[in-house]
Amino acid sequence: MAAADYCCSIVGEDAVLVAERAQLAQARRCLIAMREGAERLADYGVDALASEGLGRLRAERIEQLSADSNAAPFFGRTDRDPEAGDLAHPEGEVFHIGRRHIRDEHGDPVVVDWRAPIARPFYRASPADRQGVRLRRRFGFAGGDSTAAELTSYEDEHLDAGVNLVLGSELLREEIERPRFGPMRDIVATIQPDQDELVRADLDTSLCIQGAPGTGKTAVGLHRAAYLLYSYPERLRRSGVLVVGPNTAFLRYIAQVLPALGESGISQTTVDELVRTGAVNARPSAKAPAARAEPIEVGVLKGEARMAEVLRRAVLSHIAKPESDVVPIVGNRRYRIPVERARRYVDDARRSLASGELRWDSARERLQMLLAQDVRRRREDAGGAPSDTETRKVARSPQVKAFTDEVWPALDPREVLVRLYTDLAFRQRCGGAVLDAEELELLAWSEPPGGPGAARAPRAARNARFSTADQVLLDELRGLIAGNDQYVHVVVDEAQDLSAMQCRAVARRCPIGSLTVLGDLAQATAPWAPGSWPETLRHLGQPAAAIRPLTVGYRVPGEVLAVANRLLPHIAADVPAASSMRTGRDALTYSDDLLSAVRSCLAVEGSVAVIAPDALIGRVRDQLAAAEIEAGTLADLEPMRVTVVPAPAAKGLEYDSVVLVEPAAIVAGEASRTAGLRRLYVAWTRAVSRLAVVHQEPLPAELGEAETS
Repeated sequence: MAAADYCCSIVGEDAVLVAERAQLAQARRCLIAMREGAERLADYGVDALASEGLGRLRAERIEQLSADSNAAPFFGRTDRDPEAGDLAHPEGEVFHIGRRHIRDEHGDPVVVDWRAPIARPFYRASPADRQGVRLRRRFGFAGGDSTAAELTSYEDEHLDAGVNLVLGSELLREEIERPRFGPMRDIVATIQPDQDELVRADLDTSLCIQGAPGTGKTAVGLHRAAYLLYSYPERLRRSGVLVVGPNTAFLRYIAQVLPALGESGISQTTVDELVRTGAVNARPSAKAPAARAEPIEVGVLKGEARMAEVLRRAVLSHIAKPESDVVPIVGNRRYRIPVERARRYVDDARRSLASGELRWDSARERLQMLLAQDVRRRREDAGGAPSDTETRKVARSPQVKAFTDEVWPALDPREVLVRLYTDLAFRQRCGGAVLDAEELELLAWSEPPGGPGAARAPRAARNARFSTADQVLLDELRGLIAGNDQYVHVVVDEAQDLSAMQCRAVARRCPIGSLTVLGDLAQATAPWAPGSWPETLRHLGQPAAAIRPLTVGYRVPGEVLAVANRLLPHIAADVPAASSMRTGRDALTYSDDLLSAVRSCLAVEGSVAVIAPDALIGRVRDQLAAAEIEAGTLADLEPMRVTVVPAPAAKGLEYDSVVLVEPAAIVAGEASRTAGLRRLYVAWTRAVSRLAVVHQEPLPAELGEAETS
């Protein structure tokens, strides 16, 4: 079958194009009408609380209908096989597929949401398994897919005739390669069958997606969140979805994906911010001291799972054995609770704490209520009828409070951690059975002047400067003492770099829900990374999660990926090499001239990143400035065409063109050769269309027969 029989790229008065433009115009009109209808919606005959709730729902609805207003209402279409007896659709139903559902004034669908079950065949159907689809159509827009752009082309796959373009599709390739500037875009128009299978996994399924560079693992995770919110609205909108990323630059990069899909209100944070505040979206304190630096070996130790047991023992050690009776006073009468019975109540509260049924603070309240209930029973036995209010008053009485403070004191996580670091006897008691003597010494905060690299002991816990690793331990203590916010589903990106204790921090936010874990073991650069998905999943509380590999790349050109794959035997021997569905023109070049490489990238459309080792960032910026090439940084709120990116910050980002400066220096900048090669692997695979390698030092030998300048 000739290409022209199934692929059209037409301008002019093509009949199909005219009809589809009319459909597009109708979809736009209907979307505007839906938005205006939501804005006009009024709350009549409801009380203030209901009015506030309806107002919030209305605002969310308007936001959903207004999100990404420049996007075309639809990007695809399926023509289904005719069904017997369907007089309304004798040739089979037609569905236009878009980012959100659009209906006309009669309530009939004009565009079907990409997440709806009826839209699934658009992504999954093939000649071998048509799923009732005889024709699949994709659309192209001049200048992208904006509202102002004209629908200029379409591409048909006649599945009933055996045609399946896959990435032979010109429109699909053009959409993937369309120049990008600013935040990450959604991929609803280009989702492939292997990705769609993961996106549509049900809510109760936890997944670990081991994705090579360019396989779309981040996009799959975000689109799965959008799919789950659509498919399970009651469960998820009540308890929420949390997206955890590696850094703020990454969060800014992905920030517009879910709103563009019509989903808002999803919490997004980094692990560091999550554990620093103890809650998502908490306002940072202006008085919070700066994070304290510490040796790598100390951070690695604090990231180990063994620290959880040390902290658990530190908390439990504050329970004291009662040594005297408790004598609450009600009115003018004293009720003596013998010490033996008080000990039983303490043991009961201890068991509820040890089993995980209650946290420290809740178990403390239970102890107070057990004492108050003891008094209540005695008053009832004497013929009284104490109320619940009176019983709660007994639980808060000075006598009960004094007893509780003595045997089950209120705890501050900072004070517990500072005591662990500064009190040798306490540290040995809590960690002696878990850590060896050298490790216990690593945890110590010394008195001035201290040894080399030793941390200084603060005069008060509130004045303590904690390291990034300490914040994770404080979060563990907060979880033991008071608990944390919880979510039904959590998406964790770049999870290969999480320490065991960071994994536990995420797991506490989703104790009975499910996870989407995203990452690539070959890109693990943190010294505390476990280096194994089964181990990471165990610490995340999801040991049974399925590990699903994505090895087919759609973003990184094959020429670039082929060289990057040469690093895998040296950095992650068990990770399968990725393949690419795309090749590029001048996709990989080498030179020794930074400015000419940058100007060459600027000569074509799209974003440009200059990725350099930390030590050379200042020099690179100076060279660009001297050549009058404007360049921004990852901290800029408004992205510029050229961005200078330190190699350690490049993870998770993508650019049309990348200029990679001195790969050997990137490798040398890390603590070990393996870590440096992993850092290089990350930086090497950030380009969508072209990678220009600029170097004067010899390239690392592990790159094999890579071309030199």
